[in-house]
Amino acid sequence: MGEQPIFTTRAHVFQIDPSTKKNWVPASKQAVTVSYFYDSTRNSYRIISVDGSKVIINSTITPNMTFTKTSQKFGQWADSRANTVFGLGFPSEQHLAKFAEKFTEVKEAAKVAKDKSQDKMETSSNHSQESGRGTPSSTQASSFNGTDDEKISHVEPEDVVLQSENNRLKAAVEQGNTNAKKWETELQTLRDGNARLVDSLNEANASVETWKKQVLICQEESTHLRNKIASLETQSNEVNQEKETNSRLTSRVKELEADLQDKDLELENLRKQAEIIPQLMGECDGITEKLKAAERKNGELEARVEALQKDVEEKQQQQGSLKRELKKMTDTLDGKLDELQEFRQGLSKLGTD
Repeated sequence: MGEQPIFTTRAHVFQIDPSTKKNWVPASKQAVTVSYFYDSTRNSYRIISVDGSKVIINSTITPNMTFTKTSQKFGQWADSRANTVFGLGFPSEQHLAKFAEKFTEVKEAAKVAKDKSQDKMETSSNHSQESGRGTPSSTQASSFNGTDDEKISHVEPEDVVLQSENNRLKAAVEQGNTNAKKWETELQTLRDGNARLVDSLNEANASVETWKKQVLICQEESTHLRNKIASLETQSNEVNQEKETNSRLTSRVKELEADLQDKDLELENLRKQAEIIPQLMGECDGITEKLKAAERKNGELEARVEALQKDVEEKQQQQGSLKRELKKMTDTLDGKLDELQEFRQGLSKLGTD
């Protein structure tokens, strides 16, 4: 069956900076497909990720590898064969948890496969050692159990050298045939791997086309959303203006309500005053009648005053005439007194005489 994907997810791929061994360097511009592959012929597991036509992850999982969660959405593992550290940024914590669980499962399966391969290697080595032990004994037996003719016959040194060289060449040819078969197997494995990579690249190219279409759709949606955002911002500005207008109107309404309350108070006061008006009108009528009576009395008093003034004038005239008469009488009396004084003086003189 060859190498088949057993688990696939999407993540952002990073590699550790080889110079600093601290900072992460993005290996992909966006989230790419990351898959676990199982090779049934080699009984091995790999993590493979392709960005376009570039293979950014080709990591064979070994039992001593460890996948570490460094945050809620980020994990990493070290690959000693690639001499780097891979990091994956997942869209959610659930994706990270599934990938980590699969890593643990694959690592355990790789450990089991490694143990089985070691058992097979030990078994084959034991068989080879046993066959190796039997070969020299047969050689020795053939050398020691040779015929008497071969023992008697004399072998020249050059023939011995050629025979040993021939044996060495035969062993080298057999070893070369063995290596050739091994290399053919490895070559076939590499061809299968290349075929799988070509299929992966084709799938990646198809995915790229799909992603390009999705990017175009996303760009169109982004343009549509930007236009919608612009229209919403315009509407928001209009709404803000309307809010300002409403706030001004609200303040004006409050002012008008305050004025209306003042007017209501004035109206209430006027109503109270209007209730008092009939009483005041009655009082005003009484006051008017009193005023008329007072005016009549005032007229009478004025008539009396005029009459009194006339009487006073007459009295004054009479008093003036009386004063004149009194003055005349006083003057006359003074003359009489003078005369009387002179008469008294004359009488006194007469008395003395």
